[in-house]
Amino acid sequence: MRVFVFMCLLHAVVAQISNPWEGPGRTPVVDDPNAGNACSVDQGTCSCCLILQQLNRLKTYFNQTLYEMQQESSLMTQTLNNIEASRAAFSASLFTDEQFRCFGPLDPNSNIIYKNVYLNLGAHYNVSTGVFTAPYSGVYTFTVSVYSDAGAPGNLLSACASLQVNNQHVAAAKDQNTSDQEDSATIAVVLQLRARDQVVVKLPKTCFLCDDSFYNTFSGFLLYVTE
Repeated sequence: MRVFVFMCLLHAVVAQISNPWEGPGRTPVVDDPNAGNACSVDQGTCSCCLILQQLNRLKTYFNQTLYEMQQESSLMTQTLNNIEASRAAFSASLFTDEQFRCFGPLDPNSNIIYKNVYLNLGAHYNVSTGVFTAPYSGVYTFTVSVYSDAGAPGNLLSACASLQVNNQHVAAAKDQNTSDQEDSATIAVVLQLRARDQVVVKLPKTCFLCDDSFYNTFSGFLLYVTE
């Protein structure tokens, strides 16, 4: 760029030297009314100036475009950071091994504590209490799988669970009979929660869950934030 400007200036100086001085007291005769126009006098100098003007315009355009792209990039980065910060998802099963045992019967409405955590993004599920606390106001989805085994034909099968929000019943599954030795059920809901709402699965009175694998699970995640 500097070399180009230098060459243009050098061309202009040479053009001036090529026009001899007319001497003192003498006024050059101007036949061309456009002689004052630099482009008419020296096409080379004019071309250099025009090219420099175009280069300056391009430089301004590219600088502005780069600035706008940087602004867009910063906005996208901030949006991504917000999305990552607002992640909330968990999934857990009742027991941590494959040894057959039962949970319950317990006191009415005892929390079912799912100990085997597969995923806990944001650490909003408390493995000690079985409670999920909503970090943001938004729409969430929850699923609960229920499974139990009476132990032998003719025994009472009582597979049931209640999904509650702030100690209020939202959905439930219940299967109590003496015809089936084992059975299962599923709860699936979509809920609009406020920040700090608490979601838990409770075990109703006389119910019990038995498992020798990973059939009893509790999962949930944030679909989108509403505030």
